[in-house]
Amino acid sequence: MLTLTVEPELYERAILNKSLTAILRWVIVLSIPVLLCLSVARALFSDAYLRYEYGKPDFPPDSYGFTQGQRLELASVAIAFLNRSEPVDQAIALLAAQRMPGTDKSLYTHYELSHMVDVKNFTDKLWRIHLVAAILAIGGTARLLLRRDTRRPAYESLMYGGLLSSGLLAALAALVLVSWRTFFIQFHELFFDPGTWIFNWDDSLIRLFPDRFWSDAGIIVSVGTLVAGIVVAGVGYTAGKRLKTER
Repeated sequence: MLTLTVEPELYERAILNKSLTAILRWVIVLSIPVLLCLSVARALFSDAYLRYEYGKPDFPPDSYGFTQGQRLELASVAIAFLNRSEPVDQAIALLAAQRMPGTDKSLYTHYELSHMVDVKNFTDKLWRIHLVAAILAIGGTARLLLRRDTRRPAYESLMYGGLLSSGLLAALAALVLVSWRTFFIQFHELFFDPGTWIFNWDDSLIRLFPDRFWSDAGIIVSVGTLVAGIVVAGVGYTAGKRLKTER
């Protein structure tokens, strides 16, 4: 009778590789929605989005006198502030120095500046999370693609990560479309201290970034991530199917 023996070291290595593959699959699947969602959101922190949004024919004008040109110029500085790399207590000087057009009056109140500090602290954390998600999703996928026997799990991870992204953001898109105000309020109450994000209608932050600005951004992030998820899922499915055919 022929008996096959397996070296304990090879057996342990096989088990370790299998466990690592399983862990990487979960890491990739869970990282992809974060990566896609924050990638779309990151693209909105730009002058290009400001020009697109303010340039819409039906975008509501400022009731208190800002022209669309002034809005674009002033809002561009606010975006530049959020994108700055230096500590927030230094970067805030950029907004504190702004004045109402044609006057020497500060553009923002103390409360508005305080909120912008909170916003930058929040977005800085988001971009760090975005970087980590990118490293995990891309690095994990690359690691699985290095070996032929783990390429199938890599493609499956892409497919399931894309599907998870689309499912989650389809639900978010539905919430944004059906009950934008509820979503907006709950979001701010979750991430900011009570009362610190509520302003008067004539405050500059409301005039520069009215409700319509944020609802449109919410729709773009939701739909953009949903579409990106479908694309990633399609790539994973197609590549996995092709791999099966080659075998």
